[in-house]
Amino acid sequence: MEQSETNERQVPPSGTTATEKTVPPERVWEALKECYDPEIPVNIVELGLVYELRVEEEVAGEANVYIRMTLTAPGCGMGPMIAADVKRRVAQIPGVKNVLVELVFDPIWNTSMMSEAAKLMLNIQ
Repeated sequence: MEQSETNERQVPPSGTTATEKTVPPERVWEALKECYDPEIPVNIVELGLVYELRVEEEVAGEANVYIRMTLTAPGCGMGPMIAADVKRRVAQIPGVKNVLVELVFDPIWNTSMMSEAAKLMLNIQ
């Protein structure tokens, strides 16, 4: 049996429908907005450090969350601390079973990846 056939036959957790997610991606984004680079007073989402976010639902109503992100500089000594904070905050979301945070440096981060709000806060044109 192919994987897609298996996923289609899964019974949604009690209290949800097949279209509802036990862990909406929006809730994960909210948690990520609580994570900051300690050297910059802007959250990692507004800085543009999160390249990918994927929520994979499981049969038991739990989800695995995969986050691919970067740092403002490859040699940033705060990288492990930021990744640990991301993992901790996302793991606190009800329904999250596992969190995988992958730090990548391709593409290399630059200020053009920042939101307009972040650029205004940091006075970057």
